[in-house]
Amino acid sequence: MNFNTFLKQTIFIGIFLVASFVQAQDVTIKKPEYVLIANNTIITKEELTSYGEKGLIKAMNKGVSEEKRTELAATFGPKIGEKEFIIIIDLFTTEEAKQRKNNTTITSKIVRPKRKGDGFLLRAGDRAADFTVQMVDGTQIQLSDLKGKVVLLNFWATWCAPCIKEFYDMPEAILSPFKEEAFVFLPVSMGEPLEKVSKKITDLQKKGLNFNAGIDPKKEIWNQYATYGIPRNFVIDKDGIVRYVSSGYSEENITALAKEIRALLEIE
Repeated sequence: MNFNTFLKQTIFIGIFLVASFVQAQDVTIKKPEYVLIANNTIITKEELTSYGEKGLIKAMNKGVSEEKRTELAATFGPKIGEKEFIIIIDLFTTEEAKQRKNNTTITSKIVRPKRKGDGFLLRAGDRAADFTVQMVDGTQIQLSDLKGKVVLLNFWATWCAPCIKEFYDMPEAILSPFKEEAFVFLPVSMGEPLEKVSKKITDLQKKGLNFNAGIDPKKEIWNQYATYGIPRNFVIDKDGIVRYVSSGYSEENITALAKEIRALLEIE
């Protein structure tokens, strides 16, 4: 991951309303923070910035395995949170840094091909593509059966830290305010098996994030809506028309989603 890029980036039929997906969402839930580890030491963002300015960063790896997280937790204790929010930074040694500085060999710059477009296949004004999704609780939901309700369709994955961070904002910003309304939060995990998604949802529920989620292991639903980049959200109105889309996580995006949902629900 590019150093500067990292710094800048630093939810059946008997259809349930959001109250069915959400339980005990009236409490503020603390969002996870990234833990930065370099040379087997937890470092600050300021230290990371300093390493970057000095050209000492060899590689940055976002997210670790469950085994690695357990190992780090044994060393650092409760400072270690969810595995998706652990960043391992590999640094050049002093000698390597000197060699790099003295190396006058001109190397060709690697140019990565740019992705075409914004990744959206459906945009505001398009009819939402219909689908049936299996939920982790064993039920199934067909999008067209939700006609008459406003739907927030959210694509995410268990490994996606911005997706998980977005979930932490959902209760206060969206789920609680609209729990008595004709609104459904429908998060769909893309490209992952039931077991992995179910485990993550269970872990989130233990932290107070109580909602159901769908799975799209073959990306059949995802491929009707977008081509790359999560989290990605589609606000769908009561007639099944996409009215608002967003990609990436930010507090501003969450605020905008809530504003659009409120307008479609015609809440003063």
